[in-house]
Amino acid sequence: MQLSPLIQRFVLHFGEMGSRWGINRTVGQIYALLFTAARPLNADEIAESLGFSRSNVSIGLKELESWSLVKLSHQPGDRREYFSAPDDVWAIFRTLAEERRRREIDPTLSMLREVQLETPLSEEDRHAQARMKEMYGLILLVTTWFGDMQKLDVATLEKLMRLGSRVTKLLDVKDRLTSAIGMGASARDKAAKAEKAEKVEKSEKAPAKSSSKPPAKSARPRKE
Repeated sequence: MQLSPLIQRFVLHFGEMGSRWGINRTVGQIYALLFTAARPLNADEIAESLGFSRSNVSIGLKELESWSLVKLSHQPGDRREYFSAPDDVWAIFRTLAEERRRREIDPTLSMLREVQLETPLSEEDRHAQARMKEMYGLILLVTTWFGDMQKLDVATLEKLMRLGSRVTKLLDVKDRLTSAIGMGASARDKAAKAEKAEKVEKSEKAPAKSSSKPPAKSARPRKE
């Protein structure tokens, strides 16, 4: 199976980039081949197309299966296994991101949580622990945000990503509204306090009303 120059360029580039993403060159090239293939391929076809040994192809396919990046299928009258990449590019992106989070980010968060529970033995330890706490907070914030994004459907996610810098404008408007509402509430509070103080001042200046009753007139003696 001869690769065209177009596909070969993509496969070679993906192999080089794969090594930077934490997977070896062989696995990267196998995935690139399956991604561009018009039909599912068996291990022999993959080995022939890429010039790899059959054993290296088997190891690479197992690695891709562990990442949930290949689909296994069979064809009528053929006992061999056929492999293909998922059709939905968004599903591929979600799978890659989730696997990298599980393999790389989650262990880091666990370690950072554990060191926060340890008692620092020196000033250097306290400084290092404070820095680790900052890192933990940032990573947790990012992963929480990404988890929320993962829950969105593709259409909503595409709309959100296309907003680009307009998101910052929306946030700016929201901050202005919040500030205006806060200023309005503060002004109302000041007016209420001033009104209350004015009422108190008026009540203090008003003359006190006498509560004593006038003396009762003495009864005249009856004439006999």
